[in-house]
Amino acid sequence: MSDSILLSIADGLAHLTLNRPASLNAFDADLAHAWRDATAEAVGRDDVRAIVLDAAGRAFCAGGDVLAMATGLGGGADITALAHVINEGIVSLTTSAIPVAVAAHGTTAGGGLGIMMCGDYAVVGSGSKIGSLYANIGLTPDLSVTAQLARAIGERRALQLVLQDRMLSAAEAVEWGLVAESVAGPSTGSGTQDAEAEADAVRERAQEVARFWLSGAAGAYGQAKRLIRSQPSRTYAEQLAEEARSIGEAFETPDATARVAGFAAASRKSAR
Repeated sequence: MSDSILLSIADGLAHLTLNRPASLNAFDADLAHAWRDATAEAVGRDDVRAIVLDAAGRAFCAGGDVLAMATGLGGGADITALAHVINEGIVSLTTSAIPVAVAAHGTTAGGGLGIMMCGDYAVVGSGSKIGSLYANIGLTPDLSVTAQLARAIGERRALQLVLQDRMLSAAEAVEWGLVAESVAGPSTGSGTQDAEAEADAVRERAQEVARFWLSGAAGAYGQAKRLIRSQPSRTYAEQLAEEARSIGEAFETPDATARVAGFAAASRKSAR
């Protein structure tokens, strides 16, 4: 696997790191293919119950590598083909029954916004900035931005973001519901935030979220994620039926058997 993305797996946790820091982790052809392969491996393994997605360097992801687009690709058909490759990785994460925590420190822009939304719980730094910026270079949103953004924050706000060169602050991103929370690193002597320390704090918080899933009934968290992510493909009645099927299946898992029995025992004891 290319070193443009790093994958490690231990104790039920798959850790994916975008690793093109000099290019703000923007996607070129190499990263696109590595991303597709790494995400497929992470979700395809029986021993993975949670995933953390983060990035090296001072930014999470600047989207597509515009320099590579301008100098290394033949034309629009090549861009489309590369987008399809990256989309395979996006689909792997969003359709899996494995919860994904994202540590999106620094800047997230363009297609990076779609990559961030692959996560089910996104953490950013207090100094992070998030935006679309496609139209600034005459391009249209890709990498799931139009598929996920309006669903995440509502159509009107999605339009505000893609029709302006606006970069949301971390506080705005939390308020809009685009990310779950922001964290701050220690401040420097001048009172400003240390960007590297803040990035480390963002990564650590995302790992804490993943460890929380792993410490509980990770399979149930994963199925809850799957139910919500897959809902648009079903009618209301079909979704209710899928919920009913899923809870019945979950009830017979070892996790649920032990936890339901423990809950019942605690309830009987407190009632005495």
